[in-house]
Amino acid sequence: MATLPSQNLQSVRLSSLNSPKFSSQIHPLKIPISSPIRIKPITKLCTDNNGISNSRLVGRASASGFSADVADVLGDVSIFTAAGEPVLFKDLWDQNQGIAVVALLRHFGCPCCWELAMELKQAKARFDSAGVKLIAIGVGAPNKARMLAERLPFPMDCLYADPDRKAYDVLGLYFGIGRTFFNPASTKVFSSTRFEALKKAVKNYTIEATPDERSSVLQQGGMFVFKGKELLYARKDEGTGDHAPLDDVFDICCKVPAA
Repeated sequence: MATLPSQNLQSVRLSSLNSPKFSSQIHPLKIPISSPIRIKPITKLCTDNNGISNSRLVGRASASGFSADVADVLGDVSIFTAAGEPVLFKDLWDQNQGIAVVALLRHFGCPCCWELAMELKQAKARFDSAGVKLIAIGVGAPNKARMLAERLPFPMDCLYADPDRKAYDVLGLYFGIGRTFFNPASTKVFSSTRFEALKKAVKNYTIEATPDERSSVLQQGGMFVFKGKELLYARKDEGTGDHAPLDDVFDICCKVPAA
């Protein structure tokens, strides 16, 4: 199998994770890592571009996965724009009827997250035309977010930084060495299609985008769809590179009834 250039894909060495300095930086988990979100399948109709109704299987977060007030709790979380300005989560989209896709990346120095960011950028026009606001959030300081935005490139007006992983904690996203390095879900990155996309995404990659707090590299991401304060879709990444299919996410958005 072809390999990526070492200067593009540099990984955190496991030996560094065993150092006393690194261990002291790891925060205790607030959410049990073994408790996966429960996804309840429902079947709805959606009309495609040819006017043909297609029955598709749609995943939706059940009440057992998130509390009814998750949007209110998340709304009070303060993060940063890529320019460094503080902003509350509830100000990122219309909390009454606005539809938003919130993609939480692992961290700005993760090559797989550069791949996801490239995919989000390519899909942005499609979401914009459907009236859906696309929001990407990553772990790291705003200057790390700007590195990704400038080098990929990626639109800064929909990129945000969560250096303290506050939103990740509220949503109970996975965290740990096992999820990051050894989860079977991560093997999908090595499919031929994903591998080629990854190589393209990291063309201008820099490991300098990695958060200064190295324990942050153990954070996993997720994908969420909101209509106002209503959570329509939730998916936690099981491992590194285990991203939600954007076609499925778009289908969720197109099934939202008009206000």
